[in-house]
Amino acid sequence: MRSRRLLVLRALGLGDLLAGVPALRALRRGFPGHEIVLAAPAGLAPVAEATGAVDRLLPASAPGRAVPRTLGWTGPPPDVAVDLHGNGPPSHRLLQALSPARLFAFAHPGTPEIEGPPWHRDEHERDRWCRLLDFYDVDADPADLRLPRPHTPSPAPGAVVLHPGAGAPARCWPVERYAAVASALRGRGLRVVATGGAGEEDLVARLAKEARLPDTDVFSGGLPLHRLSALVAGARAVVSGDTGVAHLAVAHAAPTVTLFGPVPPSHWGPPPHPRHIALWHGPEGDPHARRPDPALLRITPDDVLHALHRLPAPEEPAP
Repeated sequence: MRSRRLLVLRALGLGDLLAGVPALRALRRGFPGHEIVLAAPAGLAPVAEATGAVDRLLPASAPGRAVPRTLGWTGPPPDVAVDLHGNGPPSHRLLQALSPARLFAFAHPGTPEIEGPPWHRDEHERDRWCRLLDFYDVDADPADLRLPRPHTPSPAPGAVVLHPGAGAPARCWPVERYAAVASALRGRGLRVVATGGAGEEDLVARLAKEARLPDTDVFSGGLPLHRLSALVAGARAVVSGDTGVAHLAVAHAAPTVTLFGPVPPSHWGPPPHPRHIALWHGPEGDPHARRPDPALLRITPDDVLHALHRLPAPEEPAP
């Protein structure tokens, strides 16, 4: 008898995958006899494995936030296919082309044959995908998002991590403001480190130069995921925009100060907890703008420093 397989489409970035962890774990519980296959970028395999909800990653990606043109699915059609990627015909058709026995997806006029729940624009990302599964009688808990602590030691334990980059210019707080925060924290005797992903080397170099950070406290070019996870898990606090590092820090229970604009924290913010502070002055703006959003620019270095002062100490690692 062949094994049953469940395919999940979530071919997006790190933050997207982490926001989908509660839904993935719900599918693991709801379909214990199925192999759970996640269609996502190959580089996210370590995070997928850490969730404990994915058996195999099927490499899949497309530029920006687009839907992949094809999936490298082999063998019989999936028994269940789940669209955690989007809410429209492109992702629906991609999964329908595999002829799954069942397809879980949001309803859309362009695919009237799918009897799914309605899409709500004003909804938190974690809640959205859990609601989708609830419609199909799969119980999901939006709070089920923690990841196990990494085994790798932190390269800078107890440091304040500043991550100035983001996936879009509209979500990038000015680097000189990060430098002002770094200088103030170093003046208080705290260690500050700067991180950046691939392609953000110049941004991190500017921050390091303006804040006079030593080379040992600069991690640019994209740390391997296991080292980045260890860094944020062992941080005194993580300060960033609305980007994947913020979600990774939340998943590892590290204190966070996250700077929002143009998208509000009600859509992508951390769960309510004293160790997570979301700064947001509104209103909503254009997430595709080529310059920092006006709402983001309303956040000052003093706002960030006051928020850091209010954070509790990070949790001690479990034995």
